[in-house]
Amino acid sequence: MAVYDVIVAGGGPAGMTAALYALRNGKSVLVIEKEGFGGQITHSPKVENYPGTLSMSGNEFADHLFDQIIAQGAEFEIETVSGIEVKDGLRLVSTEEGNVYEAKTVILATGVKHRMLGLEGEEDLVGEGISFCAVCDGDFYAGKTVCVAGGGNSALQEAILLAQKCREVIMLQDLEKFTGEARLQDVLFAMPNVRSYTNVRITRLLTRDGAFCGVETEDRTSGEKQTVACDGLFVAIGLIPENEPFRALADLNSYGYFDADERCLTKTPGVFVAGDCRSKQIRQITTAAADGAVAALAACRYINEM
Repeated sequence: MAVYDVIVAGGGPAGMTAALYALRNGKSVLVIEKEGFGGQITHSPKVENYPGTLSMSGNEFADHLFDQIIAQGAEFEIETVSGIEVKDGLRLVSTEEGNVYEAKTVILATGVKHRMLGLEGEEDLVGEGISFCAVCDGDFYAGKTVCVAGGGNSALQEAILLAQKCREVIMLQDLEKFTGEARLQDVLFAMPNVRSYTNVRITRLLTRDGAFCGVETEDRTSGEKQTVACDGLFVAIGLIPENEPFRALADLNSYGYFDADERCLTKTPGVFVAGDCRSKQIRQITTAAADGAVAALAACRYINEM
């Protein structure tokens, strides 16, 4: 079995940028991605905040970056990394598919996933009435009524974008008040087509002839139930890192993110982290790419000093 210089777990912007920088430094690289290359950026129809590019879709960005690393000699596998063991100076990367790959270094770029409501039928309605990104899917609901689940900054920002397109935006917050910045609340609730409910939780997703048509809510204090008709539901209740399998190698903070600073180092020599899975203030495509470069160069230094 080949021993790679670098194995990258995750094929989003951070992971593929890490692969690119390692390859450009003459290292052999295997990228292991569990779903599709590009990560969450592939859900964005238009990316206009990446330096040097006026506009592109998330899919275009992912495709170009994937082609770039393949041209540089990257290898890849569509598998799910389940664990990493350090043995005899190597990192043994195991996957749920039953394979084990060997490398001198590993870069964990595992990303995050959207937190969901946990309701019956929710998975089936994602993309068919349930969305997570107003920039991605807001145009589908132009002139229609949508609900937004959540009350933090992300939910408020999503709602502001939606209110510029939709006939009506209905905010559903399970706490007694909205927790996002006062400035965002002032902007959102000044819009005439926005109404809100607090202290309510969504208890059921409603469908008619298999199509999403609204939600059922319950007041957390009184227990009173209410039906809210809408054409779409945008869920903005947070993100979940998937770092637990690697806790023994890299410390996690209280939210489950890798507790690593901008150097992208972990407590385990030869294991690095990059991207949205790392503890940070800003999670954008540019910060993910920056992490990828930093982690790759750190891995290259580690290998060169072995």
